[in-house]
Amino acid sequence: MDGFDLIIFDCDGVLVDSEIIAAEVESRLLTEAGYPIGSEEMGERFAGMTWHNILLTIEREAAIPLSASLLDKSEKLLDARLAAEVKVIDGVKAMLSRIRKPYCICSNSASHRLDMMLSKVGLKEIFAPHVYSAKDLGPDRVKPKPDIFLHGAKQFNADPARTLVIEDSVHGIAGARAAGMRVVGFTGASHTYPSHADRLTEAGAETVISRMSELPEMIAALAEWREAI
Repeated sequence: MDGFDLIIFDCDGVLVDSEIIAAEVESRLLTEAGYPIGSEEMGERFAGMTWHNILLTIEREAAIPLSASLLDKSEKLLDARLAAEVKVIDGVKAMLSRIRKPYCICSNSASHRLDMMLSKVGLKEIFAPHVYSAKDLGPDRVKPKPDIFLHGAKQFNADPARTLVIEDSVHGIAGARAAGMRVVGFTGASHTYPSHADRLTEAGAETVISRMSELPEMIAALAEWREAI
């Protein structure tokens, strides 16, 4: 793994199986507000985006005014369900025990939610204090902008070109690539869909895995490939 200075993990849909819960909560709220959409389509179209940006996108596309109260309503409902239901992605803890390079989390989720989810699934003590929220940088600096990835790399004095990102969303991959980083796509969470791997590849992932047990060997293979060229 000498080819990388740092491994950056997204959180939702990569470390914790939270995207499916968010898709269920948000699809129900949107349907009730006059924009019928199922949780599967929600995950396929909007995974990795903030709720605020999802609402703005739908308002532009469908010309449907969405109440500002949906912002707070979604946050409260989602926090409650995540606190009760969120689980760690299978194989994450075993995988992390095999990673020999520094690693951190760079997420669009708010810091309080990251703290709650990571504490619930037993990952907080593994990553703390290296858990970074794009929302702490500013509301206009979330993925697909590269800011949070560059912020994470800066904390370790890591070269972006020698940083590898693990992402489950097109928006996250776009941000990582804009930061000049290499990306592995992940499709092992419950919100995955038939064309998921293809879409991640098209967005810029060098390869896609569906099991966390595959990641250590993939990191080593990608490091060797970079050193050979």
